[in-house]
Amino acid sequence: MASLFSRIKAGLAKTASQIRDRMAGLESTSSSTVVAAPPVAGRPLGLETLDALEDALLTADVGLEATTRILDAVRRDPTGSLRDRVVRVMRQILADVMPAPVVTTTPHVVLIVGVNGTGKTTTVGKLANLYRQEGRSVMVCAADTFRAAAVEQLAIWTSRAGVDLIRASAGADPAAVTFDAVSAAKARNKDLVLVDTAGRLHTRVNLMTELDKIRRVAAREVEGAPHEVLLVLDATVGQNGLAQAREFMSVAGVNGIVLTKLDGTAKGGIAVAIANDLKLPIRYVGVGEALDDLVPFDAPTYVDALFVDKW
Repeated sequence: MASLFSRIKAGLAKTASQIRDRMAGLESTSSSTVVAAPPVAGRPLGLETLDALEDALLTADVGLEATTRILDAVRRDPTGSLRDRVVRVMRQILADVMPAPVVTTTPHVVLIVGVNGTGKTTTVGKLANLYRQEGRSVMVCAADTFRAAAVEQLAIWTSRAGVDLIRASAGADPAAVTFDAVSAAKARNKDLVLVDTAGRLHTRVNLMTELDKIRRVAAREVEGAPHEVLLVLDATVGQNGLAQAREFMSVAGVNGIVLTKLDGTAKGGIAVAIANDLKLPIRYVGVGEALDDLVPFDAPTYVDALFVDKW
């Protein structure tokens, strides 16, 4: 299997290429007009270079707040090339947001949420495969009972992953299905329960309220459940994903992000915006359509892949 770096590098190829093209040939002395440097040693940065860097970051969907933070940091830091300075501050932004300590309660209940079309159900199957490869026993719960195709799709993915699936008839109460799955996982001594919830718009109050019911049912069965609530975000929507995340954070208690479809976008900088603006950790990233194309997020690897090309 390819290394983590090579897989994330492939997933971020469009974003990295876009940044390289916008920054090519522009280093810190490229402009005759320079920004006044702080009273420290080092070369001042040209306005042309700063404008190009700002444009590259915003186009990659790093976001205004994080871009401003990065520009301020590279102005103050005279050490190394501009590229090295950007890499350092991006790594710091991502490293500042660490996942919560892993809960050792068994079964470990993970709620998967998101809007329609983000690749949520596919992500559940890939997560199940990833955990099984780590040697953990997995139970998957098909709590998306509104869309029959979702259950069938999940059945295919769980079969490929070689894990158990608990399902119910169309229209069944999602909370009741969750109860059955968590109870079955306890009886069968499973390490993990992955609950695939129905895709829902973050503006639909009734559907968002349903997530709270699922959470309460899980908590009655296993102390502290759900131990993780992972929001699946489609990287191709860029900054629009931040609004989705804020609503899911307030209603569903989201404490981690799965960023999908990185290979299909030049907006890979959205991970930095998520960390900077929302203080949410990225847990996994999707880099392709195959069963094993979901990989753990690693901040240094991610940033290195964004800036793999020399400017």
